Amino acid sequence: MSVKCELCFHCCRLEEGQTGLCRARGNRGGQVVPLNYGRLTALALDPIEKKPLRRFHPGSMVLSVGSFGCNLDCPFCQNAGIAGAGEESATQFWSPELLAEEAVRLRSRGNIGVAYTYNEPLVGYEYVRDCAALVRRAGMYNVLVTNGTIGAEPWKELLPLIDAVNIDLKGFCEGWYRTLGGDLEAVKRAIVLAASTCHVEVTSLIVPGGNDGEEEMEALARWLASVGPDIPLHVSRFFPRRRMTDRPATPVETVYRLARIAQAHLRYVYTGNC
Repeated sequence: MSVKCELCFHCCRLEEGQTGLCRARGNRGGQVVPLNYGRLTALALDPIEKKPLRRFHPGSMVLSVGSFGCNLDCPFCQNAGIAGAGEESATQFWSPELLAEEAVRLRSRGNIGVAYTYNEPLVGYEYVRDCAALVRRAGMYNVLVTNGTIGAEPWKELLPLIDAVNIDLKGFCEGWYRTLGGDLEAVKRAIVLAASTCHVEVTSLIVPGGNDGEEEMEALARWLASVGPDIPLHVSRFFPRRRMTDRPATPVETVYRLARIAQAHLRYVYTGNC
């Protein structure tokens, strides 16, 4: 029996045994199941600023966890080894209970909670939801680093458990988003919904010849300011990766110039990897 996964805009129609575009969700026994539930590819205690979050408990540490899979196909992905992988990934199983216990144990080292990151965490929606409930119950924070391409209803259901989120806004042109296998309107909606419930920061990676136009940054910054002028924007520098090694790193001056454009509309603008 075929089933439709309605977690994100792809709405994959899956036959029995098939796996979705994200490589992390599949039809097993006539139901959509998360194939990466509890299967971690990475676990580390990181500075909160690495997420990046600059205005959410700065100076703190956060237990960062990742699995495998992603519902986009960015040619410049720096974590393609896990984001572009599936069930074949080498993983270690961590139940939600174990992860919450580890987060509490690391309080003595400055840990404030759990960050779901590295790959696209929302393709493992059920695991994030279950862990977040236990972490919240333990009096700690839940941080999410996501591309924001999630359906409105599951996003609304999850947000009450999330304290801070960094959402990748990979540009402000639908054409550019299509080259990444994404959907700009879904990301904009995710930002708007999150901004009404938790701390939000936004990251834009500037790719030469892709999304580095001044008019595009002007439109992005104006729109983000309409959601909230205090939402921090991280303007980040591209480096050749994966299938996009044919172009140079973003000139530092380009990053600074676009940041200055954004600063005309937003209170907090940061530059990354410069």
